[in-house]
Amino acid sequence: MTKKIADAQEKYLQEPKITESQEKYLSEPKTATVRIMDMPHEERPREKLMQRGAQALTNVELLAIFLRVGVKGKSALDLAKDLLDEFGNLRSLLAADQKRFCKAKGLGNAKYVQLKACVEMSRRYLRECLERGSVLSNPDDTRNFLMSELSGREYEVFGCLFLDNKHRVITFEELFLGTIDGASVYPREVVKRTLQHNAAALILAHNHPSGVAEPSHADISITKRLKDALSLIEVRVLDHLVIGDGYCVSLAEKGLM
Repeated sequence: MTKKIADAQEKYLQEPKITESQEKYLSEPKTATVRIMDMPHEERPREKLMQRGAQALTNVELLAIFLRVGVKGKSALDLAKDLLDEFGNLRSLLAADQKRFCKAKGLGNAKYVQLKACVEMSRRYLRECLERGSVLSNPDDTRNFLMSELSGREYEVFGCLFLDNKHRVITFEELFLGTIDGASVYPREVVKRTLQHNAAALILAHNHPSGVAEPSHADISITKRLKDALSLIEVRVLDHLVIGDGYCVSLAEKGLM
């Protein structure tokens, strides 16, 4: 694994560590829950967010703020930790369907609706960062947008970000849907959609449902086939991003284009 991939994983996968006092608080068996308001002021999730920013909070703390309250015998922090233990990680919790989500203790239809609204607002915010006509000047915006669209899927999805001759965004389309193992990609259909959008360049993207974004031999092969097909109509393929669990890998940066 290259240093660049390792750095990307560290950036997207690592979260701030729980403090020693919080760890002690969360791990102690409790007959009566300790209220968050009894914790040191600087370690309460809401106060910590206001003082240090949302990026300083752990997944447990962020989820506790979303939950607002706990259940009988458990604070919001206790409940948040239990939920992340139950679902395995934040991604699985956010991607859970309504039936599974609502079965968890402390959750229900109201929380499900709130959570889905938060996720959708995040997606729309990232879409607006790449609204039609905007120039791709910030690679991080492109990566974040494509990760928001394609990560967390239980099946493989292949899409294209279509650009004009000044690398301004035309649109993003999901072109091929597959299974957990892969998706069939047809160069003729990609060429057809490129012509319909009058695109001059594009960025390819697809997800790996396994969560591991390392490009496969098939990924490299289809990229070459698409580049060759699109070069016949003088359209450039700028990159192919493979989306994993919270990070992505650029074939262009790895010299695989």
